[in-house]
Amino acid sequence: MVDYSALKKGRAALDAAVDAFAQATEAEERAWTREQRLAFWINAYNAFTLRAIVDHYPIRAPWLTLQPRNSIRQIDGVWTTMRWRAAGREVTLDDIEHQILRRELKEPRIHFAINCASVSCPPLPPEPYRPETIDAQLDEAARRYLGSPEGLRIDGDTLRVSSILRWYGEDFVERFASLAPEGGDEKERAVRGVVIRFGPAEAAALARKPSARIRFLSYDWSLNDVGGSPRP
Repeated sequence: MVDYSALKKGRAALDAAVDAFAQATEAEERAWTREQRLAFWINAYNAFTLRAIVDHYPIRAPWLTLQPRNSIRQIDGVWTTMRWRAAGREVTLDDIEHQILRRELKEPRIHFAINCASVSCPPLPPEPYRPETIDAQLDEAARRYLGSPEGLRIDGDTLRVSSILRWYGEDFVERFASLAPEGGDEKERAVRGVVIRFGPAEAAALARKPSARIRFLSYDWSLNDVGGSPRP
């Protein structure tokens, strides 16, 4: 959870961090290692998301809305049209997630690391991602999320996992489907493989059983604000 009220009152450090992502040039960024690029773009995504919330906080949508009234989804174009300067480019959050992290760097564990400012999102870590430790940090992010009720729950012989794995399950197929028992489609095997690799012991054991069922949790888009929903 994030104290957005405090972050907005003392926003100088956040503003400086956001501005710092523009200091690198595109040529410099392209010359970095994969680990440097991963750390840079994950941190950029999370910092830009925090800044988007702070710039619109408190979020108060009309009563007649299908989304939570204090959701990031109330910010028009937050993922698709709001642009940020980073490494010599103008990018949207969708550009960072779908083009750079998913398509170029092909790292499925980013889905446990980037935060969409919602209750059901993977939590923000207390420190930035760093090139020299990012592999271990991404593993820990996966374990942390799947160890939480937002990421994974056991219900009898059913594994109820985050809808993130429903939306992006194909990203995990190449690296994790082979960890699961045969049977079912490759996307389901990938989900099982992720649970086997990163889930708590009880969940991992259940994921190895062909009889176990996979279901997806409802996603709570309410703002991950320590203050809760703002009053109208």
